[in-house]
Amino acid sequence: MAITTGIDCGMKNCLASIRLAANNAEIVNTYGPTETTDVCAAFRLNDFERANAPPIGKPNDNAELLILDDHLNLVPEGVAGELCVGGAGVGRGYLNNPPATAERFIPHPYSSTPGARLYRSGDLVRHLPGGNIDFLGRLDHQVKVAGYRIELGEVEAAMVQHQAVRECVVVVRADAHGDARLVAYIVPDDGAVLPDTPAWRRYLADSLPSHMIPSLFVELETLPLTPGGKVDRRSLPAPDTMGNGAGPDHVAPRTAVEEVLAGIWREVLAVKSVGIHDNFLDLGGHSMLAMRCVSAIRQVFRIELPLRVLFESANLAELAQALTAYEDRPGGLEKIARVLQKVKGISREELQNELLKRRASKAGVKEDA
Repeated sequence: MAITTGIDCGMKNCLASIRLAANNAEIVNTYGPTETTDVCAAFRLNDFERANAPPIGKPNDNAELLILDDHLNLVPEGVAGELCVGGAGVGRGYLNNPPATAERFIPHPYSSTPGARLYRSGDLVRHLPGGNIDFLGRLDHQVKVAGYRIELGEVEAAMVQHQAVRECVVVVRADAHGDARLVAYIVPDDGAVLPDTPAWRRYLADSLPSHMIPSLFVELETLPLTPGGKVDRRSLPAPDTMGNGAGPDHVAPRTAVEEVLAGIWREVLAVKSVGIHDNFLDLGGHSMLAMRCVSAIRQVFRIELPLRVLFESANLAELAQALTAYEDRPGGLEKIARVLQKVKGISREELQNELLKRRASKAGVKEDA
């Protein structure tokens, strides 16, 4: 006897439950959009031990599975692309809907058979070594962040590889400035402890470029689901802050320069709290925000700080120390920072009145002289 099932990416406990209920039955993971027949690919699960969801397998007889890029070119092994289905099971199209038919059912660019067509599934997949196809997510979850096009399914697939993760969903949310940031919602495995933000960044850096690493990592007990059993992305809770609050290792700024820099980071990164051991990238910083930070430093301290210095500094304390190499005279930065601290919280009218009083006082001294 064989049991067939479809398993969403990251549903590790689902696979364990099926194995327990199946006893000695053979378990097969199947794939097949309605437009191409119910099953056009399959993968035998009995010997599968990978941590996250299993592959959808290889094409069945009379089915053809191609992975193509935006220009309908075949992609190499390991590269994500859209799964397109060909073969005898491809349907004629959608009833009374010619536009949708033309969009999804396209001429087969690699077939010599007259009239052959492919169905564009909208599923994001990649070839694994050995020929099996790995399901990553949906193309309609493709987003653009900081000028980069990102497949959310690729980020989720990298995260569910972690042994502490049971389920994961990545979405885009706007911060206080309206800038798009990636936010990962994670359900940990039973008894597992999730990494903190710096540890997540180190882990994901082995498989993802920096622009695909989420800025925030939110732990949930369960993911919200639609009545159909799919993840309800619209119901995911908003993070309590677009950034990390003060944790147990938080150390407040010690000098006036550190305090002013912390204020710049809080404004640019839209976070509530910044300590001297915090890292710009770990708080959600990226190249666009780094340029804003450097611009703010220029306005406040009158220093042309090279962008690389911000990225090379391990934390805020190191950045404050690095700034001293660019000051005109020793102690100049600290003096500017102290003046800024004195006027902090003073309204513009109060500041103007104070300046007028000082000018009047200076003028009186000159007249007496």
